[in-house]
Amino acid sequence: MSETLKEAGRAAVAQNTQGILHFLNQFPPFDQMEPTHLLHLVEHARLRFFPAGAVVTRPAEGVAAHWYLIRQGAVIGRRPGNGDGSAASEPPLVLGPGDGFPIAALVGERPTRSEYRAERDTFCLEVDAADFARLLQQSEPLRAFALRGVSSLLGRLHRQARAHASDDVGEPAAFDMELAGFISRDPVTCGPRTPLRQAVRHMHDKQVGSVAIVDEGRLTGIFTMRDLRREVAAEHIDLARPIHEVMTRDPLHLPPSARAFDAALLMTQHRVGHMCIVNDGRLEGVISERDLFALQRLSLVQVARGLRHADSIEALAGWREQVVRVVSGMMAHGADAAQLMRVITQLNDHTTHRAIELVLQARGHPPARFSWLSFGSEARGEQTLFTDQDNGLIFEADGPADAERKRALLLPVAADINQALDRCGLVLCRGNIMAGNPELCLSLDEWQRRYAAILRDPDPGNLLKATIFFDARVLWGDADGLAGLLRRVLAMVADDPAFQRLMAQTALSHRPPGGGLRELLGAEWGNRETLDLKTEALAPLVDGARLLALAHGISLPSTTERYRQLAEYGVLGQDEARSCSEAFHYLQLLRMRLHQRQLREGGPLGNQLPPASLGALDRRILREALRHARRLQHLIAHRYRL
Repeated sequence: MSETLKEAGRAAVAQNTQGILHFLNQFPPFDQMEPTHLLHLVEHARLRFFPAGAVVTRPAEGVAAHWYLIRQGAVIGRRPGNGDGSAASEPPLVLGPGDGFPIAALVGERPTRSEYRAERDTFCLEVDAADFARLLQQSEPLRAFALRGVSSLLGRLHRQARAHASDDVGEPAAFDMELAGFISRDPVTCGPRTPLRQAVRHMHDKQVGSVAIVDEGRLTGIFTMRDLRREVAAEHIDLARPIHEVMTRDPLHLPPSARAFDAALLMTQHRVGHMCIVNDGRLEGVISERDLFALQRLSLVQVARGLRHADSIEALAGWREQVVRVVSGMMAHGADAAQLMRVITQLNDHTTHRAIELVLQARGHPPARFSWLSFGSEARGEQTLFTDQDNGLIFEADGPADAERKRALLLPVAADINQALDRCGLVLCRGNIMAGNPELCLSLDEWQRRYAAILRDPDPGNLLKATIFFDARVLWGDADGLAGLLRRVLAMVADDPAFQRLMAQTALSHRPPGGGLRELLGAEWGNRETLDLKTEALAPLVDGARLLALAHGISLPSTTERYRQLAEYGVLGQDEARSCSEAFHYLQLLRMRLHQRQLREGGPLGNQLPPASLGALDRRILREALRHARRLQHLIAHRYRL
């Protein structure tokens, strides 16, 4: 580029400095940069024009010499093929106004790996590599974005989500508070040989509901009002017994750095009312569910207890109405997408447990023992507020005749449980993937044959079932039978490349929108009205993780855990696995925000997102999330030669 053209480009920027600063402030991370740093960027930039089809930069030019920011127009980034077809069909990177490139090449002081070409007439701000490097040293927001990409913006997105949720619940954000902040006094303790009478008197005097048992500074147990009720209910109570004989040993504990969310979740899971705070084996404090109540007008612990102890289906449904408020409160208190999904799944689990118990109380226990199975998102622990039932039933039987006899006894029970869950807001599955369906109320041997048939005859229907039944867990009852069955199935899939290839074809059937948000956002990107967050955005990431996990014998059902293990196994690079996991969590958070808005507006829950309703930050992260979903599908297509 001649010095004359460079000077002309600098002059064009200088003549419109305020306009360019205003333009930059519309896009992250520039909207978070200090004004002096933004001004530095503008002062060292020049305006360049690239006609449609012109190359902006390419690998053959050597070490990247410039950073470009699109002012107007669009640029396509494509990785050249390397001779084996692995990169030739890789999804292109579509960039628009506010996007900069090639950051990774500049940070790594290497050539860019992609060829960037103007899709149409395009104006870019061009900054020399040395000036861009100095700016990276000065500006923390730009440096974070350069090193971590769009994931560096997720913290701002979570803050926005908390702000929206706070509007709903009207409470301060404190759910992510460290447990150390809850320690307001020394814990009430006693030694292991303290008589029971003295320990109870100590609790009464201090007006607390528990006493921690400490031996030489180390926590060994806890004694609570629940333990006291158990002792009083016994035929003979000996108040002179040492406390270590009646205490709860090895009580739940967390470090002071753990969050209030972690404590609430564990207390809900294990149905306890107290959590010990332990640092390096030494007790620092004890918090109760009452302490956590202060975080919300209606706490997670309180709602979980209401669900577990509801005395009728109507009461259970009443408590279910509080779930939305708890979730909104958690969003306001700093919970992220992974935490929200775990909590929603756990509350749904509590609901199912209690619905089963209430139906069995009303009908009487059938003579055939059974276990209740969950499939899909509930099995993975990834449920949101908008969900339906995906469940089944498994039981032991001595041969086909016994299986038919027991199925006849269990089907009415299963159907009643399905209806009870529907009344509690866990709506009936339109595809009839429910325990009340005779095809899903099966003996262990029948489930074994069902899975074998999917593998033996992988027609489209069976492949669809694979995406449902391969994510399974026992929600109520004995889990041993299913665990052994799934281990055998996992080994069979890992040894069957042909079946994996057919599963890959199914995984590729849900395609994210092509070309970033070209089809989604505004007049410049097309006129598409909605994006289906579940099928077009999340399904490629969930299905891809499941396929690769099954192919490598990874049994963990959680999508996040699958990506973590895939990185450990070397199936995916660490960066790729982390990016896919972050994309998955972002899309789930976006989905929950959509549901929250739909509830606030009184409309039905759904997964159709109007992209035009998104701000600049969401647009950028959504585009990156979809790009990672397409890259994962490209990897799968290349791996299985599809």
